[in-house]
Amino acid sequence: MFEKILIANRGEIALRIQRGCRELGIRTVAVHSEADADAKYVKLADESVCIGPAASAQSYLNVPAIISAAELTDAEAIHPGYGFLSENADFAERVESSGFVFIGPRPDTIRLMGDKVSAKDAMKAAGVPCVPGSDGALPEDPDQIRAIAERVGYPVIIKAAGGGGGRGMRVVHTEGALLNAVAMTRAEAQTAFGNPVVYMERYLQKPRHIEIQILADQHGHAVHLGERDCSMQRRHQKIMEEAPAPGLSRQLRDEIGNRCAEACRQIGYRGAGTFEFLYEDGEFFFIEMNTRIQVEHPVTELITGVDLIQEQIRIAAGLPLAFTQDEIQFRGHAIECRINAEHPYTFVPSPGRITAYHAPGGPGIRVDSHVYQNYVVPPYYDSMIGKLLAHGSTREQAIARMRTALMEMVVEGVNTNIPLHQDLLADQNVLAGGTSIHYLEHKLTKPGGN
Repeated sequence: MFEKILIANRGEIALRIQRGCRELGIRTVAVHSEADADAKYVKLADESVCIGPAASAQSYLNVPAIISAAELTDAEAIHPGYGFLSENADFAERVESSGFVFIGPRPDTIRLMGDKVSAKDAMKAAGVPCVPGSDGALPEDPDQIRAIAERVGYPVIIKAAGGGGGRGMRVVHTEGALLNAVAMTRAEAQTAFGNPVVYMERYLQKPRHIEIQILADQHGHAVHLGERDCSMQRRHQKIMEEAPAPGLSRQLRDEIGNRCAEACRQIGYRGAGTFEFLYEDGEFFFIEMNTRIQVEHPVTELITGVDLIQEQIRIAAGLPLAFTQDEIQFRGHAIECRINAEHPYTFVPSPGRITAYHAPGGPGIRVDSHVYQNYVVPPYYDSMIGKLLAHGSTREQAIARMRTALMEMVVEGVNTNIPLHQDLLADQNVLAGGTSIHYLEHKLTKPGGN
């Protein structure tokens, strides 16, 4: 096992990794920007190193500074968390070539799954169902593009091969708009991702977003830890997640989960990963794989009892998985509300000083947050200031506990989206379960929707 790990991230995930390391008896190094010098996880780390100014490009995305910090502190491994450099194959390669262990997949695997076209090809070969679409990148010939769209069936969606986070995609409803949409998406993809390759998929009308959590070690073993429903989204950004997915049978979960685990064995995957699917009319369609820990990983931890951060660390240290698929048990239901410092309905970020803070408690409640009273939410990064989770023996109990926790939670001095979560958990369609990825945006555009 490692003796010292550098955490190349910030916010709640930096604190979460730090806690996981502490349980394992591993010392931690926190790297931070000048804006995060007073952060809780910086103060609690065994060592800390300032790696640059507030701007991410000069700090959390500054690869030489992170490597230098690891060298300076004699760290053995680097955990990238999520966001920032977590899915950057060049960073993973630099970490390993510099003599450290990257706590995540191998660089070539990150590249394979980071390109949406090669990822779909790999999944098709492994028997994972994919959305009907172009077989790889779209050709240049306009007639061929039209023919592919005709075969797939309108509406279609044009996606950037190197895209992510909801960027680099465009829905097309008619043939007349097709070629212009392809050209615009290619141009956007080149600018945003440095890769102009785009592909086409059928645009599903009312899908749910369901993802499968997997773990795979370096010895050919892979397991799935069930699914999460992440359909409550705005502009492709998740707001609320739950596990298990309402209305999904155990048989269907095991079938798709086992396919994902087998795919990991086939591509030689290492570490934690998430297969993201669109789910409609009883069918799963693969859209992408995230080769890192997810923001919403705690809901899986709550229903399985598996510490995903510690498993990432054990796998990176070369240890085999300590359990088989048959030994994983699912208990109860868990819900996560992302608490953001932003207006609850306009979503305008609200940086500033938190003048009063009270975290809720009680049976089944978990709060993953790095903030405290008098903490200043910086304007330079994502607006998420924490994650509130509720676990219960049933979905109804988890919802009841979440409602109580949201009512108890106090965050003053900045706007938060707590009122939005309270609104959603009073919505009869949300309470029934199974809403599509478009539900929240439609709700917000209706008169009185907020």
